[in-house]
Parts: sequence; C-alpha cells; structure tokens
Amino acid sequence: MTTVLQTVEAYRSWRSETVGTASLGFIPTMGGLHEGHLELVKRSLVENDHVAVSIFLNRTQFNKQEDYDKYPAVFEEDLRVLEELGVDAVFAPSYDDMYPDDYRYKISESQLSTELEGEHRPGHFDGVLTVVLKLLMVGNATRAYFGEKDWQQLQLVKGLVEAFFLPVEIVACPTIREESGLAMSSRNRRLSAEGLQLAARFNQVLNTAESEEAAMVALSAAGFEPEYVADRGDRRLGAVVLEGVRLIDNVERKVAR
Repeated sequence: MTTVLQTVEAYRSWRSETVGTASLGFIPTMGGLHEGHLELVKRSLVENDHVAVSIFLNRTQFNKQEDYDKYPAVFEEDLRVLEELGVDAVFAPSYDDMYPDDYRYKISESQLSTELEGEHRPGHFDGVLTVVLKLLMVGNATRAYFGEKDWQQLQLVKGLVEAFFLPVEIVACPTIREESGLAMSSRNRRLSAEGLQLAARFNQVLNTAESEEAAMVALSAAGFEPEYVADRGDRRLGAVVLEGVRLIDNVERKVAR
C-alpha cells in the first residue's frame, strides 16, 4: 500500500520513521505520468531500499496560464499506477504547503537558464529550480531521478545540487520514446491522432539535419512551428509547436574530433 503524504511535516515524519538510515530514491513529477516517468520509478526501485514520488503541479514554472490549466494530470490514475509498481510513498503537497512565502523567495541561475528554453519561456527556470530545491531538501533522498528529455533542466539541476552542496546523487535516465521515435511526454496526450503521427518527424529531423539552420527549415516544411534548434556539445536540442502543443527533444550528435 502506497502512503500518500500531503504536507511537508507528514513527509518528514514518514522519512524519519519508515526510511531511517536505509537508502531512498526520489522522483519529482508534476503528475500526468507516462512510461518515461515509470522507467525512472522502476530504476529507483532496483537501486534503493525505499522509493518516494512527488506529484506537484508547480504553477511557478508555467509562463502561460493556459498551459498550466491544460496540463493532463489525474491524481487517482497516477496513484494507482505507482501503487501497482510498489512505490512506498507519494508526496502530494498543496501550493500553500510548498510556497508558504507565496514565491517571494526564488532561485535564479544567470547563464544556462537564459538561453533556449529560458529565452522562450521567461521565468520558467526560476520556478523549476526553486521547486526542485524545495523538493530535494524535503525529500532528503539518497538519489533523485531525472529524465534526459529535459536536457537543459537536467544540467541546471546538477549545477544546483553542486552549488548548494546538497547531499543527493542526481541520476540521469535515458529518454523513453514511442516506437515512432517521439519522446514520451504528458503533453503528447493533447495531440490528435494526426498530430501524433506528424510529431514523430521532430526527432527524425533533429537526428538527420546537417545543421541547425537545415533542421529549422525542415521542421517548418513538415508543418511544425519551430522555436529553436541548437547544437550544444554532443547534443542537439529543439523546441516546436504543433497543434498548439509545445514539444521539446534532444538527441546525441556526432562531433568532429
């Protein structure tokens, strides 16, 4: 039976009384769980004595109210799946519990967070880093699991943990994809059947285009509204809008030595 904990105080009591000195894996989510999330959970179950998942739809990271309102999450469905997997606890706090200051205090990063996603979603990473810091401090876990689909977020979280000396190991897990190659995302549920078919082209273009500019042209020609394609080291990152739904992805690219 999965224990549902709705306040910071309740979670900390559970952490102290049930986990103690045993290892704890922690997976922060906003709900709307899909197979990508569940792979994080499954890995955590293998690597830790106990596993906790947070479900908190963090409105401070949404720069558009409509995206927050349309986020496809049903708590009862998510809880059922987590119980079937054998998760020990679900931390599901309210906004007031997570933000007793009503977001007066926040975490900002001054370099990586200003480009790509940060450029197109002003304030997004302030909300992400603030809530992740809160969740990791409350979670008090041995390991925390994040997917590589949100590559820029993953790098920022790693930097946050290092900068603030947080005693947790950040475990990066590979992107889980549909058979078509489309990266799994809660937002995919908002696409039509035709949109889902077309969305698979996103990953294909990122993998095959010879340059950032060629990828932008190919995505536009395919019917997307591309926001950016950017090569960063061994990664190619991109963001597009399709049927009013914003999708992001990144792929490994070969870099000339």
